Amino acid sequence: MQDPDSAKTGRIGLARVQLAVVEELGWLFRNQPTDDYGIDALIEIVDGHRVVPKLLALQIKGGESWFREPTPSGWWYRPNASHVQYWTDHSLPVVIVLYDEQTKIAYWQLVNRKTLARSSRGGWKLLVPRSNVLNAGARDQLREAAAGDPYVLRIRELQLARPWMEMLQGGRRLVIDIEEWINKTSGRGSITLGVDNEDGSDPTEIASWGVMLGLASYAEVVPKLFAWADVDVHAETYDDAEYDAYKAECVIYDEGDRFVTEDFDEWRQGLRARGLRPYANGAGEVDFWRLELTLNELGRSFLIVDQFATSGHPQFTPGPTDSM
Repeated sequence: MQDPDSAKTGRIGLARVQLAVVEELGWLFRNQPTDDYGIDALIEIVDGHRVVPKLLALQIKGGESWFREPTPSGWWYRPNASHVQYWTDHSLPVVIVLYDEQTKIAYWQLVNRKTLARSSRGGWKLLVPRSNVLNAGARDQLREAAAGDPYVLRIRELQLARPWMEMLQGGRRLVIDIEEWINKTSGRGSITLGVDNEDGSDPTEIASWGVMLGLASYAEVVPKLFAWADVDVHAETYDDAEYDAYKAECVIYDEGDRFVTEDFDEWRQGLRARGLRPYANGAGEVDFWRLELTLNELGRSFLIVDQFATSGHPQFTPGPTDSM
């Protein structure tokens, strides 16, 4: 039978955490049925007056017994192995909340592979920082956590991009067309992924989306959006566009005679030194880019791992001696 005092402390802790979620964070708090093992409540994120379809699962512990292992930066919480397994397998991000009934302050920590650590005896421990107070200051961190474990999100991004990786692996040429509104501080622009059919026509569009990059450089951000591929300028587009620009700048015609002020290759070295760059500008308002993707080591490795995870059989790639 549960100790009445500890049960009362638990109820108070639950109520105090609910108050912090509703009043401080401005989010929705839902008690969980007692048959949900290891989860006491759910938080539903609210953005303004709009409920965002993102949730956090809470395990709430109240009372001084949970604060008996202090450190300079917080307190050690020691979950049992079955709870750790349950939380790390949970479909939602899980947050441990320790409520101090003396100070009436709740502290929180995410449960994930970064925060969990092995104890000297082989068990699990998790540090709940003093700085992680459950109040309005935690809103940004918890909202980000509700999006999911960064590790899982990165894997999910690779899974979503798998058809494009397979197209590259199969010999198709993929290009990125970008329109960047250079006079907008919002960094407004559009990105279109397409297939270069190598017939002189426009690429066949696969996907397109708008972006707002602020003051960030497109040359730095775009490769990060396609981490599974190396990104370079599209050779044919830039050869033609830059030769036209070269002629306009360095070639002079006078009474039928042609004068060149600088060699094309030398003139182009300055552009190539810039790396990724637009090939044209429209009316001083929009920069146009066309970049080409080439499957890199990350992309090739992911396809092998994904093949194994899907079928249980590794993808076989013949080596130099296999064809002999």
